[in-house]
Amino acid sequence: MLYLAFIYHMHQPYYKNLLNDQTEFPWVRLHGTKDYLDMVKILQDYPAVHQTFNLVPSLLEQVEDYINGRVKDRFLELSYKRAVDLTREERQFVRDSFFMINKDKVIMYHPRYYQLWLARQAGTEFNAQDYLDLQVWFNLAWIDPYFRKNFPDLARVVSKGRFYDEQDKQTVLRLQHQILEDIIPTYREFQEKGQVEAIVSPYYHPILPLLISTRIAKEANPRSSLPLATFSYPQDAKAQVDMAVGLYKEKFGTAPVGMWPSEQAVSEHVLPFLLQAGIKWIVADEGILFKSLKKKRRDTRLLYQPHKIKREDGELTVVFRDRNLSDLIGFVYPNWNAKDAVNDLMRHLENIYLAFGAQDVLVTIALDGENAWEYYVNDGHDFLEALYARISEARYIKTVSVSEYLKEKPAQSTIPRLAAGSWIYGEFSKWINNPYKNRGWDYLAVARRELQEMLEHGKPVTDLAWKQMYILEGSDWYWWLGEDYPGYFDRLFRMHLSNFYALIDKEIPEYLKHPVTP
Repeated sequence: MLYLAFIYHMHQPYYKNLLNDQTEFPWVRLHGTKDYLDMVKILQDYPAVHQTFNLVPSLLEQVEDYINGRVKDRFLELSYKRAVDLTREERQFVRDSFFMINKDKVIMYHPRYYQLWLARQAGTEFNAQDYLDLQVWFNLAWIDPYFRKNFPDLARVVSKGRFYDEQDKQTVLRLQHQILEDIIPTYREFQEKGQVEAIVSPYYHPILPLLISTRIAKEANPRSSLPLATFSYPQDAKAQVDMAVGLYKEKFGTAPVGMWPSEQAVSEHVLPFLLQAGIKWIVADEGILFKSLKKKRRDTRLLYQPHKIKREDGELTVVFRDRNLSDLIGFVYPNWNAKDAVNDLMRHLENIYLAFGAQDVLVTIALDGENAWEYYVNDGHDFLEALYARISEARYIKTVSVSEYLKEKPAQSTIPRLAAGSWIYGEFSKWINNPYKNRGWDYLAVARRELQEMLEHGKPVTDLAWKQMYILEGSDWYWWLGEDYPGYFDRLFRMHLSNFYALIDKEIPEYLKHPVTP
């Protein structure tokens, strides 16, 4: 039997400014209506398909901020505002920003939305009705096709197509909020009935090995350049894991069994914190498996099984994703016809089954659960529905959550030492080993030292200051530094870091007034 474990990763950077509750970008809200809920809801029609979903705690926190009105989102505020009351500046913002979605796979499929896009490109002036239709279509297009089809009120708005009134807009925004409210309860419901397993990442999505010490980058890549200052705060790595477990217990009423280390970044050094937190299994990239076992060639006999790690603090199981199959779904199939893509993936799975004969194997497909679908037609539903139907019918495939599989077939193979690295080339160069990324780590090290000195001198540190530091340890800022040409994440990083200094009542360093990346 071929046991197939899908693991989808749901994450957004922490956008909210802690000092004023403003968010510069609406992506938590918009991906919340497009990706997080429908990916579970679709499984109602395919009860034989069991899956695992990774929910990053800081994402769940931001979703709840929207539900409870604890975040100020200019995109949302200007969506609610009556089109006829928009100021000239606000009209310009709407005109510039409300086309921020894939043109070829989304905008062009909605005639009125595409007409407005062409008008903007041509420099045509918009009237009040144009702005109202744009307010509606921006929010409507970001709502997943599943809900546009299954919510009668949304289906009516879609069918109307244009000449919207303010009531139509309120309908869209009301249902948008309802979708956000349903996310966490639905995951909990599907987990309780056994079709889904929900797991977590460290709270604010840090690269755990680099929190323990930035020098661990050298273990993954000896040629890696390092920041001038060594950042080494293993207690922060432990806190990020423990906070994640705490939030999971609060939302799901039980402790998490599995964890997706942020960016699948692992090393031997992180294992004690995972074991002490009660984590039983993690997922990592296949490259880490072969590095750990010192194999120079890809070996699917090793890949298609779980592996255990026994340490003083306990035992942990690691499943390793098939990078090729995962990347086909994430990066290749969006450009294919859905039927051809499903046929191709099923051919790969059948070949794996035939190659192993009567032997049971575990094939793990782990990928981003949100970003890929915007590049598919119909937000990936044609592909996913056809795939899940074929898998449900295939007698040689059984889909499982990871814990389901491990309960029946615990790992037999042992890893003597877990290699350091991530799912990006088996190292950490996406977050370090670049002058601008390293500069960001240097800035972080200076700030974290301020916090340490306060502790050593018995000065109180507020919970908000700690929260801001943990946010700054998130992976997203270092991913983009040196590669973020519009400067969005550069600004966000400096905003968070400036806020940290304000929260500890220290002068904001002059260098934070200038981009990290010139």
